[in-house]
Amino acid sequence: MTKHILKSASFDPKVQQYWMLMAAFFSVLSLVTIPLLPIVLAIVWLVGGRILAAMSADLLPQKLVVKRGILFKEEKSIPLEKITDVGLSQGPLMRIFGLYRLSFETAGQSGNGALVSLLGVVNASEFREAILEQKDVLANQGKASQQATEQTEKELLRALTYSVKNIEQMLLVLLDERQQK
Repeated sequence: MTKHILKSASFDPKVQQYWMLMAAFFSVLSLVTIPLLPIVLAIVWLVGGRILAAMSADLLPQKLVVKRGILFKEEKSIPLEKITDVGLSQGPLMRIFGLYRLSFETAGQSGNGALVSLLGVVNASEFREAILEQKDVLANQGKASQQATEQTEKELLRALTYSVKNIEQMLLVLLDERQQK
């Protein structure tokens, strides 16, 4: 079964540099890891590229599919009608690298924070708008379908009312005939 992908997100390679800077920052914060800083940075550089390559986000007609992970692969499908908010955020360090974080919150989500968060989507605001537009398309289709169902129900009710009136008329005619005999 092939999926019709409306839009796919690509991730900025600067995310890897951002992760390295964050690793260096947290290593410097704890004085114990300063001697290990070159090893930490090498690990982040090697693993970061693979993590980045394993990340994907595809907008399908009715859902958003997010995949990530190398050792522990994770795939989340978020129905568009359940998405309540698509946040776009950028911290000071992220601004230096030109990166944004997209955060998706859904109806019925337990706990605080986003259900899914994507860091470094290229043209993040464009991807966000595509998701919100497709969400609106689905909502409008749902309203049109509901209106069509209501119209069908009204027509069925009219037909049933007409049938009941015809049956009532026939019964009255039969009753009149019996009374005349």
